[in-house]
Amino acid sequence: MVLFPAELKLSRSLTKTLRNLSYTVHLDTAFADVIHACATIPRNGNPGTWITAEMQSAYHELHHLGYAHSVETWIDGKLAGGLYGVALGGIFYGESMFSRARDASKIALAHLCVHLNRLGFGIIDCQMETTHLASLGARPIPRDDFIAVLDAFAATGNAPGRWPAAAVDGCFRQQP
Repeated sequence: MVLFPAELKLSRSLTKTLRNLSYTVHLDTAFADVIHACATIPRNGNPGTWITAEMQSAYHELHHLGYAHSVETWIDGKLAGGLYGVALGGIFYGESMFSRARDASKIALAHLCVHLNRLGFGIIDCQMETTHLASLGARPIPRDDFIAVLDAFAATGNAPGRWPAAAVDGCFRQQP
């Protein structure tokens, strides 16, 4: 399942939340907290996690090298939701997301899509096929199409490195 950042579908209620909720979104400021939350917060129907201590260590190293990134939604000064993944060329490989508050992970995903569009990324590899991701515009594509998209975006000029913390905060808010 993939999501083309420009094809993100925002429900009416999420659009309202993005405009009105008192939240902030930051990039790469709480990577360790995001990956820990993804590994420990229970999900419906999934009693365990694939994000072992060894996997977390590997992702921390990728983050240190500038390849793994987090998007964090903060509400009332607390980490309410977020996601992390790996950016290579013009492709973002989404690894996991979590939410402690309604729509917090969706807020992070919406801001990620804005950021990726600005950087010229072509695709988010969601890896898992879920109704949650489908409701946001993600869709399965044939393997040949997926390989062609990977070929097209793998060699783009996006270099590894930290993303600016506040690069996307407020991008959905109405301007006065």
